[in-house]
Amino acid sequence: MTVPQHSTPTPAGWYPDPSGSGQLRWWDGTAWTGTAWNPPQAAAGQAGTGQAGTGQPGASSPAAAWPGQFAGPARPAPRPEISRQTPVYNPFIWLVTLLPVVTLIILMIWNPVFHLRYVGARRVPTLDPSAFGVPYFLLIVSAWLIYGVSVLLSYLDWQKLQRDGVVRPFHWAWAFLGAGVYVVGRSVIVHKVAPQRGLAPVWALIVLTALSLILVSVKASMIISTIAKALPM
Repeated sequence: MTVPQHSTPTPAGWYPDPSGSGQLRWWDGTAWTGTAWNPPQAAAGQAGTGQAGTGQPGASSPAAAWPGQFAGPARPAPRPEISRQTPVYNPFIWLVTLLPVVTLIILMIWNPVFHLRYVGARRVPTLDPSAFGVPYFLLIVSAWLIYGVSVLLSYLDWQKLQRDGVVRPFHWAWAFLGAGVYVVGRSVIVHKVAPQRGLAPVWALIVLTALSLILVSVKASMIISTIAKALPM
């Protein structure tokens, strides 16, 4: 049976499996996916009611798989759990989590020595800008590069989760608000579909954040002390 030329595309959602397995299968708006879900018995009983409609698309569409029942976009169903053999970690998420270490290392090797320069006829004391050398600019550039790379890696991780069968994984675009936002959100969703797994990146992020706060505090106190020594008494 051909699909009417001006038919409205069926929205993404859960629909009865067209193969007749009795499960609900996820329709992504264009094609059936490999993700299936066992509905409660009450929902399964309701799925069999209704009369077949006319003018519906063929068996390749969810409307034909559930005749007479579709009345609008399906409400999001609980995410089905993935197999215990399915990996929940990959190199992309670990790089997103640990890339800030690069900036931290550059910060630690930056040891500025501040000197005063006297400018103008009135001999106004100012800090010598030569203290802001190569490590300082590496620190600034690396921070922006890591931000961009983290967004790209978040997108690749999001794609990998979809291929592994995770339904509606945490969207990669949240990484624009910061890598930590994506790491936490991603881990929460993965933990829901893979109980007792998926939270390792969050723990790594917590440890890295605590370590960063300590090292940055120490470094800031050292820089302030150096500036204080350079100022005239």
